[in-house]
Amino acid sequence: MPLLAVLLTVCMVWICSAVSAHRPQPLLNYSALSLHPLHLPYFLHNNRRVAKVCREDPLCPFRDALWVKESCWGYEQNCSPDHRFSFPVCTSVDSGWASSVQAAQELFWKQADFGYVRERLSEMKTLCKPLTPGESSLKCTSQLRFCRATNLYLDLRKPRRGHERYKEDFLQQGEIGGRCRLNSRALEAEGQHKSPLQSWFAELQTYTELDFYPIDDGQCDIIIERPTVFMKLDAGVNMYHHFCDFVNLYISQHLNNSFSRDINIVMWDTSLYGYGDLFSETWRAFSDYDIIHLKTYDSKRVCFRDTFFSLLPRMRYGLFYNTPLISNCRSEGMFRAFSQHVLHRLNITQERPKDGRIRVTLLARSTEYRRILNQQELINALKTVTLFEVKLVDYKYKEMPFLEQIRVTHNSDIFIGMHGAGLTHLLFLPDWAVIFELYNCQDESCYRDLARLRGVHYLTWQRQDKVFPEDKGHHPTLGEHPKFTNYAFDQEEFMRLVMLAADHVMHHPEWRSQQSRDEL
Repeated sequence: MPLLAVLLTVCMVWICSAVSAHRPQPLLNYSALSLHPLHLPYFLHNNRRVAKVCREDPLCPFRDALWVKESCWGYEQNCSPDHRFSFPVCTSVDSGWASSVQAAQELFWKQADFGYVRERLSEMKTLCKPLTPGESSLKCTSQLRFCRATNLYLDLRKPRRGHERYKEDFLQQGEIGGRCRLNSRALEAEGQHKSPLQSWFAELQTYTELDFYPIDDGQCDIIIERPTVFMKLDAGVNMYHHFCDFVNLYISQHLNNSFSRDINIVMWDTSLYGYGDLFSETWRAFSDYDIIHLKTYDSKRVCFRDTFFSLLPRMRYGLFYNTPLISNCRSEGMFRAFSQHVLHRLNITQERPKDGRIRVTLLARSTEYRRILNQQELINALKTVTLFEVKLVDYKYKEMPFLEQIRVTHNSDIFIGMHGAGLTHLLFLPDWAVIFELYNCQDESCYRDLARLRGVHYLTWQRQDKVFPEDKGHHPTLGEHPKFTNYAFDQEEFMRLVMLAADHVMHHPEWRSQQSRDEL
């Protein structure tokens, strides 16, 4: 390169650097928040320091959100019901649960919406109290379903690993604890729910009041400065069960008022095994780093500056596995917020219906049971309706990456499938969509209730004389069972139900709003 060209290149680099050095810089790294735009006013309401900096920073991209001053999720003190993120809709009153529509709404809000967060926050109690600044602390909800700990000491020099994923005597006295005043009687009283995926009691029952300062006294082989989340995970090969993990992590972030991805997530597992995870891409919505297996720290004394123990996937009266719900109510609250949060962080966008057509997706099954025997006949019938844009999918993880599966689901207006974990995709349907559980195999509440939690319309097969099982079903141990056979469906009845779903979509105000935007 000629000398002049080299000098010009050097001068340009110098000039650009000098200009950049004098360009005003934002006071915070706002891009690190990565929150859905609708959630920003609620976040700023709960994070006054960030709101104050944003208000004083002309480069803050969230200044418009500051004008929405009264927005609150609902669990905050002095949050008026009128300003909550959402409020349930109840179409009638179940007298076994409530005496009025208003009482039913409030009950559902506490069971399955941000009222659930408020209930857990009201339970928080200090079990190990710091006496001076810099000491450890331990605070937990009832039955140790969620805990926060600071300056936590964990001694894994003698790990008792085996075949059990959640060994209840894995830690002994002195192997977990902190420098603080322990209320041992209060701790012991929280053990009624002791169970691997219901409580952290087994892990914290030996929490010890230490006579040394773990970090300051040099008792740690490793000091973890980054905030850390401990989780005990359900089955990573089943979407329904694994998303109980993700939903409860999101709820735990609300309990902790922290949504940063600059965190470690540690999988608490006392076995020697790894963890099969078919939905691992989802972790990117919560952390910038790979998931850490607890055995990574074996043979070390590890100290954590700031940590919480996440809500668990199979808690009694937890969410969403076997959640008892008042009937005839639904919400567009916490589960909708979860959906928005995950979709935003995974960069899954809504492509919007085009030309007024309704996007119908039918989820096939390539499993041994619950297959649709006349699937092609139903697909052909759908394609006779010019209003429909029809897609047949089979969500095999080896053939379609999970993020692509979510993208297809999020861009479906009617999502049809047999009873099975794949229907958990309904979490990511657009608000106007219909989930059509083609046949629920006599498990009536599972996906109907998940649809109510998410706030999307649910539909299922209605006429028993129009569905034709291959046989009576053969469970390996229970005998006849409707989940263990395959089915054919009356085409005319199928189309009648799909047209009902289409009518719901077309009359939903948000779908009509999307159409208006396209016309403009």
